[in-house]
Amino acid sequence: MVSPLRDPEIVSSAAAMRRALRAICGKTPELARRPELELIVDDAAGATDDSPAFRSLVQQLDLSPIEAHAVALAAAVEHEPAIAQLVGALQGSSSGTRPTLGLVAAMYGSLGPVIDTLLGGAAHEVGLLTLLDPQLPLVERRLAVPFHVVMALRGHDIAPAGIASGVPPRLSVALPRSVALEAGRQARALVGNERALVIRSGSRAEAKAIAQKLAEAGGRRAAFIEGDVASGITPWLLARRLVPVFCKELGPGERWGIPPLPRWSGPVLVITGHEGTVAWDGTLVPSWSIPIPSPGERIDLWRLALGDTELASSLGRHHRHGAGRIAQLGRGIRHQLRLDGDEQVTHRHVLSAAWTSEGAGLGGLAEPVRDQVPDGALVVGEILRRELDLLLLRCRSRDGVSADLGVTARARHRPGVRALFVGPSGTGKTLAAGWLATSLGVPLYRVDLSAVTSKYIGETEKNLAQLLSQAEHEEIVLLFDEADAMFGKRTEVKEANDRFANAQTNFLLQRIESFDGIAILTSNSRSRFDTAFTRRLDAILEFPLPGPDERRELWLSHLGAAHALAPGDINRLAAVADLCGGHVRNVVVTAAVQARSAGRRIELADILVGLTSEYRKLGRSLPSGLRAHEAKHR
Repeated sequence: MVSPLRDPEIVSSAAAMRRALRAICGKTPELARRPELELIVDDAAGATDDSPAFRSLVQQLDLSPIEAHAVALAAAVEHEPAIAQLVGALQGSSSGTRPTLGLVAAMYGSLGPVIDTLLGGAAHEVGLLTLLDPQLPLVERRLAVPFHVVMALRGHDIAPAGIASGVPPRLSVALPRSVALEAGRQARALVGNERALVIRSGSRAEAKAIAQKLAEAGGRRAAFIEGDVASGITPWLLARRLVPVFCKELGPGERWGIPPLPRWSGPVLVITGHEGTVAWDGTLVPSWSIPIPSPGERIDLWRLALGDTELASSLGRHHRHGAGRIAQLGRGIRHQLRLDGDEQVTHRHVLSAAWTSEGAGLGGLAEPVRDQVPDGALVVGEILRRELDLLLLRCRSRDGVSADLGVTARARHRPGVRALFVGPSGTGKTLAAGWLATSLGVPLYRVDLSAVTSKYIGETEKNLAQLLSQAEHEEIVLLFDEADAMFGKRTEVKEANDRFANAQTNFLLQRIESFDGIAILTSNSRSRFDTAFTRRLDAILEFPLPGPDERRELWLSHLGAAHALAPGDINRLAAVADLCGGHVRNVVVTAAVQARSAGRRIELADILVGLTSEYRKLGRSLPSGLRAHEAKHR
């Protein structure tokens, strides 16, 4: 007679379960006398007759016959009243309706071989079969199958906590053809010991769509693991034909190891940003950094998102957005259209949607500067204007500008633009940054240095990496006011703190050089920067104090039409009051407040009040050429 521990029929035959149940019932006199026992046993045995998913799971995990039947019985009590009733009757009320090790041993042999088989086999190793009640003796401990595995065997997608199976429709992202083709190539390479891959992208939604594409290439779906690995994850993945995709956010220099997946022989994917490294069993995992689509592919993606061919062509050529960002902007634009009751998409709708970040956004590290600065609002000298126009042209042409250059130029070219605006306070550096963002049609964010910098080692680097990565992904212009506080000169190492400070500065210099977006830094003096940093800049623009002609334009630009000043008064103000644009603004606002309270237009007397206040704030005396007028209008 073949032992039930080695009988192959025990895996797939309901008759084997029926024989085992009848045998154990026959040893229990009170059960043997029950007339309905035959029907209960038949119902129980029929319910455990395995499904294709169960047969596949047994084969993939190479379960022994006794393991397979113990799993079938433990799973069946979760959803079949007949089996739960029978098991409860066999064990007595004290043990409940989940089968114990003692019951399985009585059904299929002596306790020792059953324990060795169940606790030393694959089912227990992968968490398919778990032991409850650690405080009880071994024979009284109950066997259980995780709920998500039970439901998976019944064909249901109920994931463990922290895991989502498949890409939800709201996160669907259309992928460019080049990425879809590369996904197929990457999927074919995930074999043997080289079956792990890190997908690096600034868009979590885009990375998930790519992971799903990789899974589909192998006839599977993606399971996105956001938290800790749940017990029994391997059988759940196998039962539902899923590929594990770990979603992680890593900082600079951070190393993360893929958690163990017992008996898992399929591919493993990790999606993250561009920082940190991922290891599996101590070996670094290869990475695939998702590139920005070509202009032609971007046009196709915009056309798919908006349905407007002309606007799609403009957006695709002038904005370096990835597939995930285009999909997210498309949803935001359609929402804005519904809010406004408009039918035709315009650049205004695009800019409105661009202020919405994907996911956590800039995380409080920068504040939006929403002021729109048209050409007429920027009053600068002729030389500076030419330099600003050239900077604007460089920002617009940064995609593909090196295509026709020599091999040396192409080798180290980065599409990012880094510019330093240098000049005294109030000379229009921040205003020029706003003009640049307005002209490009993208959002401007001012970096909060107090939020980025930290006294804890590594936190500043992590914050800056997050900030720059998000700005690259969303095509945001970053404004670093008083940037010398962060990118200043390295110091001589005299103590440990100096070494850490210099290491931090080195990271900042390297990261800003590899930045693919647009960064504007401002400072009062270029001498405060390390020469190694200024070499990494694409442009340094000097904002000098305005001369009489610029000052006249500043007064006219700020006053507008709501004033009663004579041309000679304005000329005198421009010639005598040597103020920058920021100070002129303060004077005009003060004058406007006074004029409005009197119910009239701005007059010279109001301007003189504002001038007196502004000069006092600067710790300077009112110019002699204006004192007589000030005394006259007092």
